[in-house]
Amino acid sequence: MNNLATRLKQKEILIAPGVFDALTASIATDAGFEALYLSGAAVAYTRLGGPDIGLTSANEMADTMALIADRVSTPVIMDADAGFGNALNAQRTMQLYERAGASALQLEDQQHPKRCGHLADKQLISTGEMCGKIKAMADVRRSDNTLIVARTDAIAVEGFEAAISRADAYLNAGADVLFIEAPQTRQDLTQIGQRFSGQVPLLANMVEGGFTPITDAADLQSLGFSIAIFPGGIVRALARTAQDYYANLHANGSNKAFADRMFDFNGLNNILGTEQILERGKQYNDEQI
Repeated sequence: MNNLATRLKQKEILIAPGVFDALTASIATDAGFEALYLSGAAVAYTRLGGPDIGLTSANEMADTMALIADRVSTPVIMDADAGFGNALNAQRTMQLYERAGASALQLEDQQHPKRCGHLADKQLISTGEMCGKIKAMADVRRSDNTLIVARTDAIAVEGFEAAISRADAYLNAGADVLFIEAPQTRQDLTQIGQRFSGQVPLLANMVEGGFTPITDAADLQSLGFSIAIFPGGIVRALARTAQDYYANLHANGSNKAFADRMFDFNGLNNILGTEQILERGKQYNDEQI
């Protein structure tokens, strides 16, 4: 597996698209991305058919991560929500996710259960409690290369200056990456970069229809950001396609009219690498004992 910590020392911004299973992870890897983001929201959307309001469990996320790690070696930044409880729960989440293959864990300062950073009515834990969780996770990680991404949702709850203050405390507590969620203007993004760029890698979250203005990766890099994640975009794209697909099938009784918008049987098997996998299996046929 590539080393995410080493990659973040490079000047070029790292784009991490959202994935929710081994198939999306393998397709994103084949597209050339150097890192992936396993989104708790995307897992809630796809596995539960529900919103991002803290319904997914740590085990569901870890199971998903393990299946992704079996399929690709691309580093994965993994959504750890609020650590699924107190500092001891956060420690166990670190152990569980790291064992499953995560390269970084994103921890946020919301009360558990959390909700999407671009939904209203969030509630926060204290700065001190969040710093304790960060230190607790750092104490049990097996490798210093497993990064802790500290996220604050304070802009929406306490205001921009409070978010900056919290982020500074999280950095001092041992965070490896800072993620100040839901800045509402380009000026907010600029100020975050001016305050922290050069001290620590900064992560920007691009949510289509969210509070933060959609900004391309090159522009974010110029503002001082090191990572740009697009966590739920793939689900929004697939959900739109699925809606059109099922409506078409229901209306026409076949997929003929939709054929140019989907893989056929062989096309999908090419994406999956079916032939190569079967060829690899042949080497074990009639093994001599």
